[in-house]
Amino acid sequence: MSDTPTRSCGRCQTLPPIAEGAGRLFLWSPVGHSQGRLLSYLREARHEVQVRAEAQCVEVWVPEAALSSLASDLLAALTQEEARATRALFMPGAAEPGLGDYPRVGSLQRLVTRTRAGWLVDLLSEERLTTHFQPIVHARDTRCIFAHEALMRGLEPDGTLVLPGRMMQTAREADLLFQLDLAARTTAIRQAVRHGLDTHLFINFTPTAIYDATFCLRSTVEAIHAAGIPPERVVFEIIETDQTADAEHLRGIVDFYRKSGFQVALDDLGAGFSSLNLIHRLRPDIIKLDMELVRDVHLDPYKGSIVGKLLEIARTLGIRTVAEGIETHEELRWVRAHGVDFVQGYLIARPQSPPVGATPSFTD
Repeated sequence: MSDTPTRSCGRCQTLPPIAEGAGRLFLWSPVGHSQGRLLSYLREARHEVQVRAEAQCVEVWVPEAALSSLASDLLAALTQEEARATRALFMPGAAEPGLGDYPRVGSLQRLVTRTRAGWLVDLLSEERLTTHFQPIVHARDTRCIFAHEALMRGLEPDGTLVLPGRMMQTAREADLLFQLDLAARTTAIRQAVRHGLDTHLFINFTPTAIYDATFCLRSTVEAIHAAGIPPERVVFEIIETDQTADAEHLRGIVDFYRKSGFQVALDDLGAGFSSLNLIHRLRPDIIKLDMELVRDVHLDPYKGSIVGKLLEIARTLGIRTVAEGIETHEELRWVRAHGVDFVQGYLIARPQSPPVGATPSFTD
């Protein structure tokens, strides 16, 4: 065993504080006329302003609970490019910025997004994430469940569901993707154990939410081992490959998962050139055909030709296949006739909690 001490990724496990009290907002503008525009707006709005010439900085006093509205107003007073280039830092109370505050300096645009993302920070800090599970079944016998895909959902304080798209968009804009992705993975593991799932478990992960696999994924691996889930039953599904510019970074993540005994699936195959190019780079165990490609495949000869060729390539390479988004008997019959291994979609079952324990039989 290595003598290297166990470390985890602090970025993934630390939530930013929500600025609610009074304090001071420090603004550094890229050029003089941008600073002039800021000063003009602030003085017209009768804000308490001080110019620190030596630091080329504008300091604004912010009353309690007023940071979000002030930052939004400043954003509207600048051009989009100026808002991205203007640096901002909020300091609570009368504290002076120090070297330790430097990492918190970011664009005015990001500050605004962060102030509007308080609901997501609250959701994560209060552990109001949950998981819905959708079965992935054998194409030849849809009564036989091969796996369940864990799908992230959020909960409002009153129990209303928060859909993943809203959470992902806010997390990406507010630089909270690392924290959301980790919370979704660990919640999926915890919920799978709670429901006693004994099938394979597909867990989504976003490559751009991982700095370094050794540190960012350590807590996920430890959670799987602690839960007693056999590693060979866990399939990590790569999502949003179109957002991943560094294929070598992604390969490092995949290698880490494989060394830990897990399988890897490539999602949305056929949705873009990037996913096609990643087949030979990543050598996935499973590929999932994009639902838009599968939709009405029995009616569209172009789609039929593409899907047929993808299935042929997968068989040649020994890669198992999942057809996503199956909604009609005709789609099921077509992909079954062309040799797909597994199917997933509303025809079989919708995502739900608790997970589906049995699925209907669909025969030719």
